Amino acid sequence: MSRTHTLIRGTAILTITSFATRFMGFFYRIFLSHTFGEENVGLYQLIFPVYALGISLSCAGTELALSRCTAKENASGHPQKTLELLKTSLLFTFFLSCVIAICIQQNASFIACSFLHDPRCEELLVLLSYAFPFASIHSCICGYSLGLKQTKIPAISQLFEQAFRILFVFLLCYFQSMYHHTLSVSFAVAGLAAGEIVSSLYCIYSVRQSSTNSPEALLSFSAFTSCLRQLLSHALPLTANRVLLNILQSIEAVSIPVYLQSYGMTVSASLQIYGVLTGMALPCILFPSAITNAVSAMLLPAVAEIQEMKEQKKLRSIIIRITCSCIFLGCFCCLFLVISGQWIGTFLFKSTLAGSFILALAWICPFLYTNTVLLSMINGLGKTTYSFIVNFLSLCIRIAGVCLLIPVFGIRGYLGGLLFSQIFLFISCILKLSLYTRRF
Repeated sequence: MSRTHTLIRGTAILTITSFATRFMGFFYRIFLSHTFGEENVGLYQLIFPVYALGISLSCAGTELALSRCTAKENASGHPQKTLELLKTSLLFTFFLSCVIAICIQQNASFIACSFLHDPRCEELLVLLSYAFPFASIHSCICGYSLGLKQTKIPAISQLFEQAFRILFVFLLCYFQSMYHHTLSVSFAVAGLAAGEIVSSLYCIYSVRQSSTNSPEALLSFSAFTSCLRQLLSHALPLTANRVLLNILQSIEAVSIPVYLQSYGMTVSASLQIYGVLTGMALPCILFPSAITNAVSAMLLPAVAEIQEMKEQKKLRSIIIRITCSCIFLGCFCCLFLVISGQWIGTFLFKSTLAGSFILALAWICPFLYTNTVLLSMINGLGKTTYSFIVNFLSLCIRIAGVCLLIPVFGIRGYLGGLLFSQIFLFISCILKLSLYTRRF
């Protein structure tokens, strides 16, 4: 099968899977909002910056590095080396994630009060910490599979994670209701950990089954150190970028309710606004990004392989075609959401506020969807420093919108800053890729 066909086939599989999981997640969020209320959904969303930061520290950079290194070693005809890279990444990230989980458990009260500004998050953070070791296993095996351009394990594990998360929370709420016990949003966090446990077990089983033809040799210490050096040379810059960016995103996320209170809202009202924005409107806007996320996942190892093989005309053609396709998708989704956004918010979420947010956020679609793919191509080319700089500046614009505009204009000020940051990111990525392709 040709590289183009492999890319298209892999993207199609990941897109279908992502649409399926987002479709389930869409109605799951409706279930959460109806079961726990908008304020508790806001409380649930408040812990996700900590989750994102923990994932960034433990495995996000390693997953991308493993995908890139696996693609290059496989293209060079070293399949045994790819297995050594996988084993090394699993050992390293699992240990690191366990350390992070223990740190969160020991400092849950401090994080909840000092960082998230809500002591009710303490219990949620403790439950959340159990997800990290299993998420690291899931992440590494998916990165390894994508590096080999195999999408079966990432696709099915994604479905398992979402399905078991929803099923676990639904059954827990059902049995609690039967006995007239109080329903807590902590059930949703427990479901998050349950989904990661099931998906990681599936990943381990699948990768063992797929490598039955290979000898089950133990990883020697010299192989471990060699692979770790190779992975860290790529993973450390990516991890540093991810961590710093996630710290900024976390500051942005936890600051929104705080500055809404400076605007004149109560604590309850600010959490309600935050919950509607991040738990209802944004997931709706991000729903079509299933396509661009799938393209991004396949593009990074593909671009790395094309660069390794020095096929510059092929690289230029892929960049132009995929960029134009993403812009078209974003424009179509923007038009659709402008027409139907208010109806989606009112009919599905029973919230006119959600409809208003969807209308306001619709204008970022052409930039948001395209930026995901552009950044993946830039990372695939090894230009991680540039990717970090433009992401950093984009987040600074968003944080400025939170700190400077929300106290004056309310949540509309943040939405304006979000749009401007996406436009800035889009222009910066287009300029970088244009300059890169002109050299050949």
